[in-house]
Amino acid sequence: MNNAPMLTVDIIIWTPKGIVLIERKNYPKGWALPGGFVDYGETIRQAAVREAKEETSLDVMLTRHFHTYTDPKRDPRRYTISAVFIAGAKGIPKARSDAKKARIFTSKTLPKKMAFDHRKILRDYFSNRY
Repeated sequence: MNNAPMLTVDIIIWTPKGIVLIERKNYPKGWALPGGFVDYGETIRQAAVREAKEETSLDVMLTRHFHTYTDPKRDPRRYTISAVFIAGAKGIPKARSDAKKARIFTSKTLPKKMAFDHRKILRDYFSNRY
């Protein structure tokens, strides 16, 4: 069995009304940033744009790499390393792929149940940590 970490991306999608989160259909349940695994032969930027579209129906414009999160316990399924991007988008998010719902939240209205380490990522984002 290969115990190497898997590379993932997460996207902080900002809109004029707030940040887009998805409610996950699959384990681990909860609200999360749109994102997922990087496919073979794909750059992390390409993966971020693809995952955003697959899960929210939004075409995003990546503005910058925010930070890379490497805690081996960040994903209960396996060891993942996530490159987190900030992106802008216009329009209304619509859940697709493995997203049950897609909604816009602000720093004051974040949902209670969040998956992975996404609450920490958003806390870092809203506090301008990186």
